[in-house]
Amino acid sequence: MSIGNADLKQDYDVIILGAGAGGMAAAAVAAHEGLSVLLVEKTNRLGGTTAISGGMVWAPNTIAAKTEGQEDTVADARTYLDAVIGDLPGGELRQTYLQRAPEAIAYLGRNTAVDLVPLAFYPDYYPELPGATLKGRVLEPQPFDGRTLGEAFRLLRDPLPEFTLFGGMMVSRTDIPHFRRMFRSPRSALRVAMLLIKYGLHRLNLHRGAALVLGNALAGRLVKSLKDHSVAVALESDVTRLLMESGRVGGVEIAGADGPVTVRARRGVILATGGFSHNQEMRQTYLPERAGPLSAVAPGATGDGLALGRTAGGSLPAGNESNAFWVPVSTFRRSNGAEAVYPHTVTDRGKPGMLAVASDGRRFTNEANSYHEFVTAMLRTDTGQSAVPCHLICDSISLWRYGLGAVKPMTARRAPYLKSGYLIEAPDLNGLAAKIGVDPTALVKTVARYNSDAETGSDTLFGRGANAYHKYVGDAETSPNPCMRPLTAPPYYAVKLQPGDLGTAGGLGTDGNARVLAENGAPIPGLYACGNDMNSIMSGCYPGPGITLGPALVFGYLAAMHLAGKKAPDSG
Repeated sequence: MSIGNADLKQDYDVIILGAGAGGMAAAAVAAHEGLSVLLVEKTNRLGGTTAISGGMVWAPNTIAAKTEGQEDTVADARTYLDAVIGDLPGGELRQTYLQRAPEAIAYLGRNTAVDLVPLAFYPDYYPELPGATLKGRVLEPQPFDGRTLGEAFRLLRDPLPEFTLFGGMMVSRTDIPHFRRMFRSPRSALRVAMLLIKYGLHRLNLHRGAALVLGNALAGRLVKSLKDHSVAVALESDVTRLLMESGRVGGVEIAGADGPVTVRARRGVILATGGFSHNQEMRQTYLPERAGPLSAVAPGATGDGLALGRTAGGSLPAGNESNAFWVPVSTFRRSNGAEAVYPHTVTDRGKPGMLAVASDGRRFTNEANSYHEFVTAMLRTDTGQSAVPCHLICDSISLWRYGLGAVKPMTARRAPYLKSGYLIEAPDLNGLAAKIGVDPTALVKTVARYNSDAETGSDTLFGRGANAYHKYVGDAETSPNPCMRPLTAPPYYAVKLQPGDLGTAGGLGTDGNARVLAENGAPIPGLYACGNDMNSIMSGCYPGPGITLGPALVFGYLAAMHLAGKKAPDSG
């Protein structure tokens, strides 16, 4: 075990609950500042939902972006957030975030293994609004060699199998087009061959490929940071209560085989357990009934941090537009029999030849909008349509090029998906309508209008492909509209979509140093929260990719610096 072994018989300066992005960042920063740190994780893996995510970090005005010539200002970013979020609560924390994010990202880059770079082009989700940008605010982790973790590589949560190839090979965003063109382009064929050789060499000694990208790279870099700073880690450890001493949080009680174990925290405890996505009772209380029980979040996010924070006097503030960050999901069983949830983020919905229909066989929203916006439309009840569930449909060309949910691109063996009922197939649209339970006449008319619009390049119903974000999630090789292509190649296919979430937005109220606040607004001494245990600074809105990971990293950093007694990083 390369990470510092946890000794639950000793006291620590700081105890952190949860090993996602916020918890690991806070641990690395606190340890770098000279504090002794215990990181407690209830599951048997490090990385949380970060490890299975896209790994994007929304952080305006960073030095890294300016170095690339991508100019931004706090004022412009605030203008954009105001346009998206309006006067919903959290304005002060949003301002704190905008002012401190560049500092936090720079600190992590200097003092930990975290290495974030701006994407050359990645628009905000509402690029038509004032203050929006087309590039610079979205950072991604540099690829990471998991072999540098040594034994700890097996402790890093694996990515979703559906986002890997050949049983464990991760593919970066920039390499996906090479796989699509590998039979048409010698350059792409060579690139794919090199990736396959590297993967094959990794599999000689490892359980999966070690060339990490996306959220797995960010999680891997954070695990490397724990290792470099000898952070003590306790896996498969449940915290049963916080220790209160004269109104101050002074440690935790951890369930043990021989009874509870008390571990004291001289300076404080940080809650970073991932929110309440897998707590069905809390979902029924805080989410719309139509949202249902499904989540794409990693196991372990069962509201533990929120429950602990409330026992200490914290509360969940009201006023969020939503208490979840939405994503449409489909459900299936993997080959090992395990139930799985597939998040339909950017791989299929906005691609050419894809459209979503409600129970009446008609489109109900712009499929190229953000995943959060798409589910918001699914949950809407004022249209006279029922889009819970809905169906995403395509023809054989789009299925082959882009895949459909858990069915990966260029999948020739579709029989298992068809047999299980996950993938629905029919020789014509009438047959598909019968199988998905919609009116055949309506579906045929819907596809006819979509096809006509695709020919002209103008979506006359919802404006799909009209803005920069739509074009980004489309296919640049398709014209005149990169998001639309007529469905003309039977058989036709469908997958059922239901509402799901990528994390919860409702969390504990905090201040600008991530201190948990009591109901009277005063900070609770010794108690902090970050990540999805902290109420969303975006008030449940979704302005751009990485608006969960960005605040998790930044407020994890701010919590650790406050515990270390520093208001700003040193200059070294």
